[in-house]
Amino acid sequence: MSGPGRSPGPRPGSPAPLPPPPAGATHPRDDWEAGPQLTGDPAAVAGLLDPIFAVDTTPELGRSLALVAVQGGRIVAERYGPSAGPDTPFISWSTAKSFTHAALGVLALDGRFRPDEPFRTPEWGDDDPRAAITGTDLLRMRSGLRFVEDYVDETTSDCLEMLWGSGADDVAGYAASLPLEHPVGSTFNYSSGTTNVLARRLSEEFGPGPGGVGAFLAERLFEPLGMRSAAPRYDAAGTWVGSSYLYATARDFARFGLLYLRDGTWDGRRLLPEGWVDRARTLRSVDPDDGWCYGEHWWVRDDDLGTFWANGYEGQMIAVVPALDLVVVRIGKTSSELRPHLERFWQDLTACFRDRP
Repeated sequence: MSGPGRSPGPRPGSPAPLPPPPAGATHPRDDWEAGPQLTGDPAAVAGLLDPIFAVDTTPELGRSLALVAVQGGRIVAERYGPSAGPDTPFISWSTAKSFTHAALGVLALDGRFRPDEPFRTPEWGDDDPRAAITGTDLLRMRSGLRFVEDYVDETTSDCLEMLWGSGADDVAGYAASLPLEHPVGSTFNYSSGTTNVLARRLSEEFGPGPGGVGAFLAERLFEPLGMRSAAPRYDAAGTWVGSSYLYATARDFARFGLLYLRDGTWDGRRLLPEGWVDRARTLRSVDPDDGWCYGEHWWVRDDDLGTFWANGYEGQMIAVVPALDLVVVRIGKTSSELRPHLERFWQDLTACFRDRP
């Protein structure tokens, strides 16, 4: 999605405080109840969504498979395409990166991950300049490691080679073996390889595959949220491919967004360390290719609503909108050429949730 390049410095300032949940806000672990839209115009939301989901494809957005909007902890809008429904599992693509951020947050809560310390891997010896890379550098996509994030050109793409070529059996080993291309911490380079280097830490802590890291994810993240459909995928080495592979229903993806809207707490229980969500949504980099803003494994919209979101290939989205107490999950198949239309759709949708002055 994004190419490497020297990024301008982030604009100054910290994110606005997350608002407290409104009275009656819920933290559902079982079936979600529907509720009234708390802000904006429900008829406008319906008028925007109904035509898109009445057909298989549209010229503007391609295929729209699912959309779930949650406000006040209740589902206020929900639509599915002709071939999908509430129980349909969808692939995350790169929205999984934000789940990797959460999993490392659980480790940090336990004192087992200190992001500002050098991040050790088998590929980086003590005398290796890559040994200066910290967990924070990796979370911010500023490791300095070479990685070409391209989804089309097989001759140059490290992403395709890692996921489906020579690196597929050990995605973290492939990415960690790449050389430095920039000084550590100096340059933003969106990289699926970076996330998989981080994800391997989970296997090192808990063991590989479903019985190790999978059991940890279920116990400490998925089960507390009621994400019973969540299904990570692993490479042959047993590393969760945290860059790209998590299957879940749209409602379960929405549960994850609600966790971040509630500052890493769920029904009074803290699942992520205090300040971990703020790390994610604080603007750290501006992608020089497209002007998109990045925090730590979450994108930051830098708008008046405090929006931050998990973004994936073909328009997957878990958007958190603090000023509106809103989470929106969108699942679809929208080509990169249609991205301006998807951006317009997002602007139209958020306008439907704004109160008129």
